[in-house]
Amino acid sequence: MTTMSGNDGPSVDDIGERGWFTPAPREAAPAPGTAAPHGGRPEDGAQPDAAGRTDAVAHSDTELIRATMAELEQTPDAAVAYFYALLFVQYPHLRELFPASMDTQRDRLFRALLNAVRLYDDGPRLTAFLAELGRGHRKYGTQAAHYPAIGECLMATLAQYAPQSWGPRTEAAWVRAYTAISQIMIDAAAEDSLHAPAWWQAEVVAHERRTPDIAVITVRTDQPYPFRAGQYTAVETPWWPRVWRNYSFASAPRPDGLLTFHVRAVPAGWVSTALVQRARPGDVLRLGPPTGSMTVDHDAGSGLLCLGGGTGIAPIKALVEDVARHGTHRPVEVFYGARRGEDLYDLDTLLGLARSHDWLAVRPVVAAGSATGDALTGRLPDAVRAHGPWSAWDGYLSGPPGMIKSGVRTLVGLGIPTHRIRHDSLEELVATGA
Repeated sequence: MTTMSGNDGPSVDDIGERGWFTPAPREAAPAPGTAAPHGGRPEDGAQPDAAGRTDAVAHSDTELIRATMAELEQTPDAAVAYFYALLFVQYPHLRELFPASMDTQRDRLFRALLNAVRLYDDGPRLTAFLAELGRGHRKYGTQAAHYPAIGECLMATLAQYAPQSWGPRTEAAWVRAYTAISQIMIDAAAEDSLHAPAWWQAEVVAHERRTPDIAVITVRTDQPYPFRAGQYTAVETPWWPRVWRNYSFASAPRPDGLLTFHVRAVPAGWVSTALVQRARPGDVLRLGPPTGSMTVDHDAGSGLLCLGGGTGIAPIKALVEDVARHGTHRPVEVFYGARRGEDLYDLDTLLGLARSHDWLAVRPVVAAGSATGDALTGRLPDAVRAHGPWSAWDGYLSGPPGMIKSGVRTLVGLGIPTHRIRHDSLEELVATGA
């Protein structure tokens, strides 16, 4: 076996022989930053965390890991390409778990790693993030036995591409971090497997082209699919195996169990183009588990200020239906933005909901050209500022990443605190454009 390592770094052979990353199946490990049940009393009364670290060691680990990531960010593409090349050479049987084209997969891995490092000192948030990853990875066929191989190749990559910060102490910090991180993901996947499949088969039962590049697709799953309005899922088509893209549910849970998605075909978008142009009733898709936290707290009575752009109006419509279903009649204001009037492809549906519910107001906003009907003209943030006040409302945003960033700034400037503003992950939004 070829040895590939950098300054003071371990070889792949060394790591495999030491068995550092062999998981402990079915034994949950608390997240970094939380107390862990260890026998004995630590020195100086310090309480060890999930990786067996005292506060001083945990702080040192964080600094060492972040120094490595800062160095790695100078050559991220080369580092991630090296990681996958090493993984597929040393463990060729793992190649079948990945799509034919690795471009998007490379981006996702690096973003996930960066996100885990940013959250490393925040135990609850890190646990939630990693548990969701662990559950979501089941649809790829990931098993607990795969994590040691990934850990080995990760360490060899770090040693190769972060030579200035790499050394025995940094290596030990990364081993502790990866062991704790992988255990959380393994445990979440194991627990999820007790009550949910790795994926759902979903037959297309309706396919409606609203515009040349937008389709409304309705599917029926082979098993009950539990989700909440405002969430999203990953979709795989039969034309591009192992390529998954995220789409929001366009309706609240329905008595008939049908699920609806709004899909826009984007340039060079494998999955989106296939769903819009090729999918027909009778085709069978795969759905991953539901995820996302852009959901409504029905115990609260505050109004909902919803901003939706493009096909981002889909989860906003689901939230409106969810409020109607719960019968709370809390005020809901929807600002539906588009570049042109003809891009407001779901406006009639929303206006119909507004006619049925006096607590709902729908305000279409067209950025360019002449507005039609009662549509406002201009930028979506400006339209929101012109109405209100909004400081007592909860904010919900869905749409392109740029719209969400500007929308969040607008809502914060209007007095809505960040903890009352919900939107999809910007990382996941970027990943859906294919």
